[in-house]
Amino acid sequence: QVQLVESGGGLVQPGESLRLSCAASGSIFSIYAMGWYRQGPGKQRELVARITTGGSTNYKDSVKGRFTISRDNAKNAVYLQMNSLKPEDTAVYYCNANIAAMPSYYGTDYWGKGTLVTVSS
Repeated sequence: QVQLVESGGGLVQPGESLRLSCAASGSIFSIYAMGWYRQGPGKQRELVARITTGGSTNYKDSVKGRFTISRDNAKNAVYLQMNSLKPEDTAVYYCNANIAAMPSYYGTDYWGKGTLVTVSS
């Protein structure tokens, strides 16, 4: 089985920073795309940032220039550096990874339990 474990959430004031971490463990042959999603109060879950094995990235428009996603393939980990945080960023952040447990042309999506980020004065 594969598990994703997030860490780094917390309570911060507007303008401050947080760094989220996510590590995958278990039977892993290949990890394809990894990313971070979030779900704010009364909102649907949305993509925040995504990164491929080759390092290509995609960001939600509202976080461009403030958030940076990165990965460490040797550690099966993905990170999200969040700067200049705004109250609108308040949400539960979920780690996502597309992982193949055996040789395959495709992987299966796995999700972490989520970590809460609260941005408030």
